Amino acid sequence: MLKLSKEEQIFLKNFTDLKSKSGSHSPSILTLLNDEGTGKKIEVDACFLSNPYATELFIEFFEKELVTTKLLNQIIEAYPPQNREIALHLSKTINVPADYIFIGNGAIEIIQAVIHNFVKGKIVVNIPTFSSYYEYVRVKDDIVFYQLSKESNYCLDVQHYIDFVKKESPDTIVLINPNNPNGDYINKEVLHMMLTELSFVKNIILDESFIHFAYEDLNLSMIDSYNLMNDFPNLIVIKSMAKDFGIAGLRAGYGIMQPEKVNYLLNHGYLWNVSGLTDYFFKLYSREDFQRRYDVVRKKYIMNTLMFLNELSRTPNIKVYPSRANFALVELLDGSDSREFMIKALYSYGIYVRECSDKIGLDGQFIRVASRSFEENVLILNAFKDILKSEKN
Repeated sequence: MLKLSKEEQIFLKNFTDLKSKSGSHSPSILTLLNDEGTGKKIEVDACFLSNPYATELFIEFFEKELVTTKLLNQIIEAYPPQNREIALHLSKTINVPADYIFIGNGAIEIIQAVIHNFVKGKIVVNIPTFSSYYEYVRVKDDIVFYQLSKESNYCLDVQHYIDFVKKESPDTIVLINPNNPNGDYINKEVLHMMLTELSFVKNIILDESFIHFAYEDLNLSMIDSYNLMNDFPNLIVIKSMAKDFGIAGLRAGYGIMQPEKVNYLLNHGYLWNVSGLTDYFFKLYSREDFQRRYDVVRKKYIMNTLMFLNELSRTPNIKVYPSRANFALVELLDGSDSREFMIKALYSYGIYVRECSDKIGLDGQFIRVASRSFEENVLILNAFKDILKSEKN
């Protein structure tokens, strides 16, 4: 079991104070660095779930096209285009009509907008999962939790889930694919079957924020579910861009839903909701030259993640749950406390991971660790092995 030094215990207290202000989310790296009690050099942010190679690609284009050309001045000074205009650019890339697209100030804004405006009754939410999906529900009595089984690695038992939803007859259900925090993935064939069986549900929210990291063939081909919109008008697809591109500071996401829902949101406060830099990103994302280079770094990152998770699973005294995302749910098996493990990793090794003691539906001591660059993953692996080895001794 872990034993924290006196300095680590002080650090734990300071971190806990910051965590209490962040609610069910982890304090950001900038929050930690700006705080006197926790401000220190952080080697690796394995709490935030993003592709660092794609971040480097975006910055390369950003510097070449905006900084050196002085166009950044114009973007900062001018008002950005409205939601519909940005949707036109994205439409060409994802092959979805623009009137089905709602641009969000991050996926979190879309989640809030959808739940506050379209969820009118009972909602079924799987646990463990991303907490905002139940935190934004206005009437808490309307939330019905579907508990994923630890014995099944928190993977969805599809038929049991379908039977459960039919019995509960909810207004809305939420599926995150791959799921956060464990990375469980529902393949396209099974997903289509589920949507068919559950076609009576008014709103099916499908969060595909991590779908760029999933794969179903050896070519690691890109996956999405936008082609299902015509067959299932009750489907609402939500996509974060921060995960794929490491651009959380830009706040970029989008939702795919029926045009009447998009129009309702645009007419109720979301017409002009993103910045000029976010507009630039979506224009860049829609370009063929950027798409070609992005697909290269996307596949590189997936391969890097597979190697990382395979090596991580060899570490003693932990269980790494199977994942088709860019992160893994890790259970501490030696009796260590998850928050103390996170503090030791951060304070003594500069590795920031997500401890999951506040995740509803988890039974045990868990952390979630993101895959990073090859070099950063080596640091993570060495830190984990060193912590667990030293504590064993």
